[in-house]
Amino acid sequence: MKVTVVGAGAVGASCAEYIAMKNFASDVVLLDIKEGFAEGKAMDLMQTASLNAFDTRITGTTGDYSKTANSDVAVITSGIPRKPGMTREELIGINAGIVKDVATNLIKHSPNVIIIVVSNPMDTMAYLVHKATGLPKNQIIGMGGALDSARFKYRLAEALECPISDVDGMVIGGHSDTGMIPLTRLATRNSVLASEFLAEDRLDQVLEDTKVGGATLTKLLGTSAWYAPGAAVSGMVQAIACDQKKMFPCSVMLDGEYGLEDICIGVPVLLGKNGIEKIVTIELSDAEKAKLQESADAVRKTNGLLEF
Repeated sequence: MKVTVVGAGAVGASCAEYIAMKNFASDVVLLDIKEGFAEGKAMDLMQTASLNAFDTRITGTTGDYSKTANSDVAVITSGIPRKPGMTREELIGINAGIVKDVATNLIKHSPNVIIIVVSNPMDTMAYLVHKATGLPKNQIIGMGGALDSARFKYRLAEALECPISDVDGMVIGGHSDTGMIPLTRLATRNSVLASEFLAEDRLDQVLEDTKVGGATLTKLLGTSAWYAPGAAVSGMVQAIACDQKKMFPCSVMLDGEYGLEDICIGVPVLLGKNGIEKIVTIELSDAEKAKLQESADAVRKTNGLLEF
């Protein structure tokens, strides 16, 4: 299994580190446009291999896509990160050109690659990769829902004052502060609905804290988070590499599912060796359906800013 990570910044390096530490990939290639940057990150990570007991080879390259040839999975993290007060949508003008160029170069050398999109605005960038490459819909996956759901579970465990392994929950919809939909109605603690333990107003607070999870960290850190995004990506790559058929909410191209067409937005899917093995349909309440439609409308508005 060969994995390429494009963008060797904090998020990309975290992706590479977590993938290597799980020891399921033979090779990880870090690619960046900054001279020597990916090579340096790769060397630094490889010097942890004996300490962290992994045998994955991590190599770096400055802009040489031939080094990514025959990748099974590629992760696109490149682009500028959010700054405090900046929305993910405000990144589109810069990041669209970067992501389109990266995706085009990747498939020149790895025509069957499965692409995971991390760059923001993530749903629109996943849509752009579809339009720019023409790859089958199962091979293009937006990461957002996996990260948002991890943040949701963190907030649930915090509210429940319980181990995070006790809780389960999912976030669907767009990967934006206003577009994501934490499904508090379905959230559980060891199969018991979270609403059995938490009052409605506390669950509403969990929902709101989840929706601004990224903005909260950006304000504290001065830039986008990287540990949790890297962990989310590594889990998705492992599910593909090991054909786990594991369920993640991801941004995927819909063709009538959930009443939506020609849009990438977060819904639950099963990930395996073919990328998206199945889009899972869950029964939403009328209120959740309305929120998903609102989220889709906002994503379409951002998509309308793209230039193909």
